[in-house]
Amino acid sequence: MKWDREELERIRETDDLHISPFRADGETYGTPTWIWSVVVGEELYVRAYHGVKSRWYKSAVAQKAGRIHAAGMQKEVSFEPADPALNDRIDAAYRAKYSDSSYLGSMISDRARAATILVRPLIQGC
Repeated sequence: MKWDREELERIRETDDLHISPFRADGETYGTPTWIWSVVVGEELYVRAYHGVKSRWYKSAVAQKAGRIHAAGMQKEVSFEPADPALNDRIDAAYRAKYSDSSYLGSMISDRARAATILVRPLIQGC
């Protein structure tokens, strides 16, 4: 499913995304973790600061679904590894959104690039 343009724009403009992939039982949401998010084209991407060893990243890849809270919204979402061919465009979005942060270098490092996730909304009830 694609993002509603207004919702995606609200997420693009804020810096408050919390991600909660399902736990191993596939039903219980994990502890919300604040992470940086960017929009490239009409898609939402997140990265794990600590790379593929990050707990939330491992859960997102294994469970493929969960929930996000962002821009005053709560959404059930799917997670999938991002296409590595998009990493330069995703880096550019991180540079534009977080240019003033001392953490930017870490978020565009090879470690974080390897842990880039595409986040898509799920249809409620499915």
